[in-house]
Parts: sequence; C-alpha cells; structure tokens
Amino acid sequence: MLTERLEFLPAHDAEIFAAAPASPAVFLLRGDDPEAEPYVSKTANLRRRLQRLVGPVEERTRKLNLRDRVRWIEYSPTGSDFESGFLLYSVLRSTFPKTYSNRLRFRFAPFVKMHLENEFPRASITTRLGKLNGRSLYYGPFVSRVAAEKFMNDSLDFFKMRRCVDDLHPDPTFPGCIYSEMKMCLAPCFKGCTDQEYAAEVSRVQNYFDSAGQSLLREFSAERDAASERLAFEDAAAIHVRIEKLKPVVSQLPEIVRRLDQLSALMIQPSHIDGCVTFFRIDAGRITGPVTFPIQPAEHAKSQSMEARVQETLQSIEIARSKSALELMEHIALLKRWYYRGSRTGEIFLADTKGELPMRRIVRGISRVFRGEKPTPEPVLPSS
Repeated sequence: MLTERLEFLPAHDAEIFAAAPASPAVFLLRGDDPEAEPYVSKTANLRRRLQRLVGPVEERTRKLNLRDRVRWIEYSPTGSDFESGFLLYSVLRSTFPKTYSNRLRFRFAPFVKMHLENEFPRASITTRLGKLNGRSLYYGPFVSRVAAEKFMNDSLDFFKMRRCVDDLHPDPTFPGCIYSEMKMCLAPCFKGCTDQEYAAEVSRVQNYFDSAGQSLLREFSAERDAASERLAFEDAAAIHVRIEKLKPVVSQLPEIVRRLDQLSALMIQPSHIDGCVTFFRIDAGRITGPVTFPIQPAEHAKSQSMEARVQETLQSIEIARSKSALELMEHIALLKRWYYRGSRTGEIFLADTKGELPMRRIVRGISRVFRGEKPTPEPVLPSS
C-alpha cells in the first residue's frame, strides 16, 4: 500500500531527511516493537514533517517528537489532496481496523431511499445503506440532508405515492391523513386504490428518480401536446404550468446524483510522477485507484489514440467489490467531500445510463488536469 521504506537511524538523520521528498505524501512511522501503535498521517511536505517529528529534540518545547521510538519510515508520494485522503483512509483502515472511522470522522452522504421491500413502497432520506443485495434503491449523494429532503419533497408533490412512514395494514374504516384529503396520495391505507394502481404510481416515481426527472417532463410534454391537438387549450395551459413548476426541481439536481448502482465515473487527478496524471475509477460508488496514466505513450503504443489508451488502462484496472455497506458508505463519503468542495482539484466524468464514459471529454479533461487548468463547462444533455 505504501511504496517506499526507509530505516531511521538517528545518527544518520540528515541523509534520511535528504532522501525523503519535499512534497505531499502519506506516511507511517513504526518502531521495533511489533505491538507498538504506528503513527499514520498525511502531509504537504514529507521532508519538513519528518524533520519535525524525528529531528533533534528542541529544548523547552511541547511538540511531539518520536525520534527515540521510530525505526522505520514508510511512505507513498501523492499528487493531489484527494489521492492523499483516499490513501490515508486505506492505510488507516488496514492498520487500525477497529478505530479508523473515529480517526477519520466520516460524514456519510444523504440519499433518497426507495423502500421497495415494503408492501406499499415509499421514499425517505437516509445516510445509511442497507444490504448491498437488497431490493431498496438509493439516489445520491446529496450535499446535505436538507438538500435531499427538499428535492424529495418537491418531487413527490407531482405524484400520489404515500408520505407516511408506518407499515400499512389497509382498513376501509381508517380515516386517512391530510395528503389523502388533499388528493395528494392514493390512500392505500384505507384501500383508496387497488394494489395495481399503487404499484403503477410507484413505478412512475422510480422512473422519475432513475431519469433525473426527465421521464415526468416527457410525460407532461406529451399530455400538453395531446391537449393542444384536441384544442383543449385550457388543459394544455394547466399542464404547461406544471412543466414550468417541475423544471426548477429537476434543474437543482447535481450531475453526480443518480441511482447508486449506476454511479460510475472516471476521476482524473494530478500525479506526483512527471508527465502523468492519476486515474480513480468509480463503479457503483466504489473507488478503485490510484492508477498512473502517462501523457506520452510508450514506444509500442505510439500508433494508439489517446481514447484507445484510456480504454485500455480502464480495462486493466481490477475492480474490487465492496465487502460491506459500511465500506461503500465510506467511499461515497470521500467522493462526496471532494465533489461538493468549493474549489477542487481534478475532474470527474460520469457514465451515461448505458454505463459508457464520455471519452472525448475525458481526453480534453486529461489535458486540462495535466496543465493545471480549470475545467470548462460542458454542455449537459438531457438524460434518456
């Protein structure tokens, strides 16, 4: 996991400090005692950090000094803050399997959850993922719980799926709730609809979330056009008002928010190796990487296009599946923290509904990241 290793001998500390790069890295300090707890951290300047931690002890200082306890220095240079954070997570998870989450203080990403395992499905907001092979669907990640709740509630105003959280036992004598009185729910609680009618409405909601709202826009547009053809202009005008009300709801949705099992992407980050960038592959929310990608092709690959080389590199990456829902939540938390940052380094390119990556845009993105340029806005096409 950490690629470099140095033996620390206090008598030769100047040579060791000179061998350590004055650049970002994730590092681990280990003593001779195998039972002793190692020191793990990341830094923007490894040489300076080591000089502070294992350099000569200063008089009258409270700074941490491990000079007499460290025997081995392990480290890996990194090219970006995201790479440092992801590598630090991996090292801590391996080194401290019981306490790493407390050290990293994860803030898990909010999702809209479709409870399809329920007899009468509903939607809710959650930061916890259920079983990876369960029937429930998750849509996110959102920047905050407030943003997720606003999108879900604004969206459900266009449907008649239930908002209540109880497990229903339909009873014709049940009085219902305010949503059923306002005709905003099909009221399965008192058999206000058949099971088939409620299932059809749930399917409409799922299609809406799957398509980032485009399915309902298409549905409304078709109804408006049909009303216009019938010369029912009042009906067409009313439907147009609903379209105009729906558009802001759909437009507030960040590009990264999608069904979790369809959250696939390629992230490009700067590399600490000259002439290269770093790839992180994202498959159903799980992050794999880092993988070094050289800008200039090797001698045997000079006839290949950049797109072909990117495809070949992606196909060579061995994707490890998440072993638990918690591990997947942690990966998404790291991704969400980077994506919603006000100023972030690197770019991300999300796959379409067919799982295909935008290769031409990726090639341009590689060039921008390599040169340290800011991303340029790309035209956003409607989801199919």
